[in-house]
Amino acid sequence: MPDARTTTYAQRLSRMIQIPTVSVDQQPAGDHFDHFHALLHELFPTLFRCCTCENLDGSFLLCWKGSGSDAPIMLMHHHDVVEAPGQWKYPPFSGTIAEDKLWGRGTLDTKSGLFAILQAAEELAVSGYTPRRDIWFFSDCCEETGGAGADRVSAGLQARGIRFAMVLDEGGMILPEPIGGAMGTYAMVGLGEKGSVDLQFTARSHGGHASTPGKNTPLVRLGKFMAAAEKSPLFDADISPAVCQMFRKLSQTMKQPLRFILGHPEFFKPLLLKLMPAVSNTAGAMLRTTLAFTMAHGSDGANVLPQEAWVVGNMRVSHHQGEASSIDAVRRLAEKYDIDTRVLRPGVMSPITSHQGEAFRLVERAVNAVFPGVITSPYLMTAATDCRFMSRVCDQCLRFAPFLISHEQMASVHGLNENIDLAALAPAVDFYRFIITEA
Repeated sequence: MPDARTTTYAQRLSRMIQIPTVSVDQQPAGDHFDHFHALLHELFPTLFRCCTCENLDGSFLLCWKGSGSDAPIMLMHHHDVVEAPGQWKYPPFSGTIAEDKLWGRGTLDTKSGLFAILQAAEELAVSGYTPRRDIWFFSDCCEETGGAGADRVSAGLQARGIRFAMVLDEGGMILPEPIGGAMGTYAMVGLGEKGSVDLQFTARSHGGHASTPGKNTPLVRLGKFMAAAEKSPLFDADISPAVCQMFRKLSQTMKQPLRFILGHPEFFKPLLLKLMPAVSNTAGAMLRTTLAFTMAHGSDGANVLPQEAWVVGNMRVSHHQGEASSIDAVRRLAEKYDIDTRVLRPGVMSPITSHQGEAFRLVERAVNAVFPGVITSPYLMTAATDCRFMSRVCDQCLRFAPFLISHEQMASVHGLNENIDLAALAPAVDFYRFIITEA
């Protein structure tokens, strides 16, 4: 049976899960977000009284004034979630507590992180604690639809001349055996993330009746192009310093010969460039720009050849190749099939934070204090977070949520039966308490 503290935390987070704060692209935040804000005021009343609060069309920004003049820190997690289709074990917005877990959309991505941050701050505020530096809390209502809220907030903070010593957002978590052969339990802290670019590829013709098709119609050309893009080595592969340091950390719990190979990644770079894509798609994605085709359209009739057909590709841009070079590489391939390339939404390239900086060391100290035996490792995120916008106002942006989870739970993010262990809640609160008091 969970103890009283864990039970209380689970019940409070369950109420947050029960409000379906689903964000929809190109639509304003609805009433659910107002209800969610009201719930936060109810759950964390002392903190909200201690802070200045800005409600930003569904997103919110809090500032807890400190006693000193050192640069502030920002703790952030978004509260919007994706839709929850399919047959769930428990209804996705029920916040069901069962089997020593809390079930529902947002339990991992990322209302749990927001809860842990605000709960830690609430407990400190109730005790009369005053931070030594300003602590800012930000939560976006549209992270899942592109992060316009974080973009707006970071630009506003930049205009006000505010710079942070550290920003800590969602990202990696605590995983056993994060890659095959690494037998320890690791806190995976994201030092940066790849840029996300949406591209549209369009093929045109004169159309016509499907009963008399010619060769290389628009859909055929698009199909050939997509097959070539998947097969061809379009993008340059490299191992960044962040990934090199990750390999060194992971090698500590590996057996030979992997222990020696990953422990010396620069020397074995040619081998690793061939080996890592075979380990997993995630491992391979850390080495190069990727392109995934996600949407398509042809004609509106089954017997009509399209005059125009298109596909959309989502590109995740590596730091070493960059956005312009990556787009140019795929544009050149598209031109071979008489296909036009258009940038629908450019990316935001976030700098890579040093694993030797004060921010990373603070997170590592917090992990050591709360999770004995867990090894802190840097890595490079392949997914996008709101944190990419905060590089405007901070040189040390990190991406980490302090929850011990399984690989099955990781797979439930944006999928079916998203859930979190009840036992993971209290340590996460303790982690953020350490960050606030030791920053």
